[in-house]
Amino acid sequence: MKRIGILFIIIGVVCLGVFGYQIIGHEQSQKQSLIQAEERIEQGISTQDEADQDIEETIEQFDAETDEAFATLEIPKLGKTLPIVEGTDPDSLDKGVGHLSNSVLPGQNEQILLSGHRDTVFRDFGELEIGDTFVVQMPYGEYTYEIKETEIVPEDDTSVIREMGEEVLVVTTCYPFHFIGSAPERFVAYAYPVSE
Repeated sequence: MKRIGILFIIIGVVCLGVFGYQIIGHEQSQKQSLIQAEERIEQGISTQDEADQDIEETIEQFDAETDEAFATLEIPKLGKTLPIVEGTDPDSLDKGVGHLSNSVLPGQNEQILLSGHRDTVFRDFGELEIGDTFVVQMPYGEYTYEIKETEIVPEDDTSVIREMGEEVLVVTTCYPFHFIGSAPERFVAYAYPVSE
């Protein structure tokens, strides 16, 4: 009986160690991505200041490489600034908030889709409410969006990804927020541009 107790203690310690290692790894990746994103933003602003290129042309021509951190997502209510990484594959999502490559970018007047893990970048996402804002800092400008609607959909529901006929920032994460294991649903926030 004593050996079984010791075995459970060892298993518990190993699990905690693995979990701690993963958290530290994710945080390091996100810090590196945030530095890369801030450098890309600064580089874009400097280039824009030097060139006489039309802003619409700059927006249309902008692109990012897969796994590249190219922008930031600020969530004022949560006091967070997160890197936005091109792609939504597991490697990209380990580095920050993923941008779905087939969706557009801020200023391009269609659906912008961002996704992130509920237990890393969107850890406190359940605190967000209608009326809260997201601020996306791109190398060509800053864009503010207000949450107007939220919904919960099954994890395999791809109807969220669609043409919307207007600029909408769609931010998704796994749901329920405190579910252990692979979550069966997705929480979706629809945020619309705030008029200047």
